[in-house]
Amino acid sequence: AYERTCRYFCRKTNSVVVCVGYRLAPEHPFPAQFEDCLTAAIHFLRTAHDHGVDPSRIVICGDSSGGTLTAAVAQALVKRRDLPKLRAQILIYPFLQCVDLNLPSYQQNERVPILLKERTIVLGLKYVNKDLCLEELFKGCHVSEDRRLKYQKWVSPDYIPYEFKTRGYKPSPTYPPSEQTCEVAEPMFDPVFSPLLAEDSVIAQLPETFILTCEFDVLRDDGLLYKKRLEDHGIKVTWCHLQEGFHGTV
Repeated sequence: AYERTCRYFCRKTNSVVVCVGYRLAPEHPFPAQFEDCLTAAIHFLRTAHDHGVDPSRIVICGDSSGGTLTAAVAQALVKRRDLPKLRAQILIYPFLQCVDLNLPSYQQNERVPILLKERTIVLGLKYVNKDLCLEELFKGCHVSEDRRLKYQKWVSPDYIPYEFKTRGYKPSPTYPPSEQTCEVAEPMFDPVFSPLLAEDSVIAQLPETFILTCEFDVLRDDGLLYKKRLEDHGIKVTWCHLQEGFHGTV
């Protein structure tokens, strides 16, 4: 599915492009996918010269769940002192958080193909191999009070600019957390699954970033919130918003 796209990038940017064929869930449980991508990135950073590549100019890129993996790999690499630093990361309509599934973009685009709101969550649950009630997730019952307090400074509709709420948005009522649901949902708050939830000390060290968002995409606001977090820490962000775009546009 991606070979032609990768060849296009290679041709148009005069770059060496490495496409990682990572193992897939549910046959290979989370976080095997992240581990494969991280292993590939580390190997290429170490052997860049063998491919005629300047190790100081390596960019990692992904779309949708690949954008999630890209963000997670970039975060994992900030702690490495034995490798060249990434030049940049490119995140194309990435999934970045599961704290609030009622952000304006989730409400406005819940029935927009190809990534319906329900499909997003079903795929996410298959990825982490968890069985949870969708209704409880939509109500936010999977988020404990402690987590809610911690994450509200990073994930909130208050941080979505007004112009993105004009197509219709209603603040969601707050429902009490379910202890059992919170326990099962624990892996979903791992920054490898939800990179928007990484600590400030990690976010502050990330490389220059390009983020693409689409207006008709449930994941639009994930990108907008990550853009804000990066910029709040002084990271240079180039943002492209496709006003007529939808998930899968690439």
